[in-house]
Amino acid sequence: MRMNATATDLTPFLLLIVLGITLGGGITMTVILHRRRPAVHSFARVAPPPAVLVDFSMHSSWSSRPSVWVAIKTQDLLAVQRALDLHNAKPCPCQKGLSGEEKLFLAPPINGWILVVGSDLPDPADDADLCFHFVTQLSRKLGHVQLFSSNRVLSSHAWVRAEKGAIVRAYAWSNRTLWNQGTRTVAERELDLACFGYEDASEVNPWQVPDAIMANVDKVPLLAARWSIDPAAVYEKFPGRAHGVAGER
Repeated sequence: MRMNATATDLTPFLLLIVLGITLGGGITMTVILHRRRPAVHSFARVAPPPAVLVDFSMHSSWSSRPSVWVAIKTQDLLAVQRALDLHNAKPCPCQKGLSGEEKLFLAPPINGWILVVGSDLPDPADDADLCFHFVTQLSRKLGHVQLFSSNRVLSSHAWVRAEKGAIVRAYAWSNRTLWNQGTRTVAERELDLACFGYEDASEVNPWQVPDAIMANVDKVPLLAARWSIDPAAVYEKFPGRAHGVAGER
């Protein structure tokens, strides 16, 4: 009887010893495994590198110029707004306005010229008569006005120059000569721009565009630079924070 009582009295102590050994082993294994695991949380403590701010407006020569643009010899931005009858006028960053996102965008004056771009400008390739009336009316109000178009996809191109409401020189091509008025200027001759008379060139197969016509398309910005200003120069002149005026007709 005494032996059974003694065994019964020792049982709780033995269980406690076994439990202690088990818990101790578990804790030891946990510590060992924890030390071997990579300290993933340590990456969160590493400060990220400082952000690099890039002004993309200064890393492009604006190879994708607008297909149509107008240059006006003036520094009076308000006068151009009035002449265009600009509605819903608002300040607009140059980078956005020159990208063609607005119906009309008037860039700040540069070298005595104001550049106008946007989808509301008429394209001689679509309607030469509409373009004629647009340029002459604008020229009556503002004096010296020029319009250019250059489309590599369609190979259409044009250059128009007006003074005091009269067309001084104009040439437009879209699969044929649409408009040829006035005498070739010195700049056109120096750039060797090909200008066909109405009877000189019949309709051209769009899949076999002559080299001279494609050369014209590429040279329109060069002519613009000679006559007034190349849009790419305006793009590079103003940083992203500069503003012009946007609106619609």
